[in-house]
Amino acid sequence: MHREREQEAKKIRRLQLMISMVMSVIGQDPNLTLAEASELAAGAKKAALAMFPDKELAFDLLYKPRLQRLIRERFRLQ
Repeated sequence: MHREREQEAKKIRRLQLMISMVMSVIGQDPNLTLAEASELAAGAKKAALAMFPDKELAFDLLYKPRLQRLIRERFRLQ
């Protein structure tokens, strides 16, 4: 039981790090295109669902709005 919780916590930290890195690239890479930013966000979701297959709703509630807002701000979309 304890080991399972450790594994889960490790996966959560890995997911948070991945999202953080994706957001850094989207926010800071001056050569990034809108299409590439969208691909990064889609790839992050795909990776998150590979780690947590039954948690799409959680991803859509927690991370999708942040990624979308960052992309909107970065590319000055309405």
